[in-house]
Amino acid sequence: MSTLLETIELDSAPNPTVSIIWMHGLGADGNDFVPLVKELDLRGCPAIRFIFPSAGTMPVTINNGYVMRAWYDIRENDLVRREDENGLRASQAQIEALIAREKARGIPASRIILAGFSQGCAMTLQTGLRHAEPLAGLMCLSGYLPLADKTALERTPASLETPIFMAHGTADPVVPIARAQQSRDLLTGMGYQVEWHEYMMQHSLCQEEIDAIGAWLKKVLA
Repeated sequence: MSTLLETIELDSAPNPTVSIIWMHGLGADGNDFVPLVKELDLRGCPAIRFIFPSAGTMPVTINNGYVMRAWYDIRENDLVRREDENGLRASQAQIEALIAREKARGIPASRIILAGFSQGCAMTLQTGLRHAEPLAGLMCLSGYLPLADKTALERTPASLETPIFMAHGTADPVVPIARAQQSRDLLTGMGYQVEWHEYMMQHSLCQEEIDAIGAWLKKVLA
């Protein structure tokens, strides 16, 4: 068994009954979204344990082989040709290990949310759609569905019960919104319940989106 990823943990209140495992984007680390927690309106939500893992480091092809934190390699700017399937599956196993730890700590799968930005969004979908039990939700920010041609065969029937939140910037130069819309359409075509939001922004977050995340958390954790 490999060692668990390094994580930063933050509880919204004592004795959490919900866990949110939140994956960062390419080149960032677990600190990236920690400041966002205090911006979320969590009034009325149960106590939440926020878990921010840091991916390992690897050379990233599109960044001239520069070594940085990454969930998987990106070999082409269009994100879909020559996908790093081995990297995606290795990181999926690491995220599954974090889910297993939460279950061992008393949080059932039905109270665990996977969340992620950009590459972290890809990992949220890669892992959540293949998880053996329904999760509380998948929060997918400024990303896309990886290994799209394999998803229909590999997803679990249980994952159809997991609600999906997707948000994207209309002017995103990193992950074009068309790629995210294709992902959304593939997911809805497979029967997933996707709540879609788009915002006038680039590859980032905005206040309106943060408000929508808070509202969605209240809904799925009610």
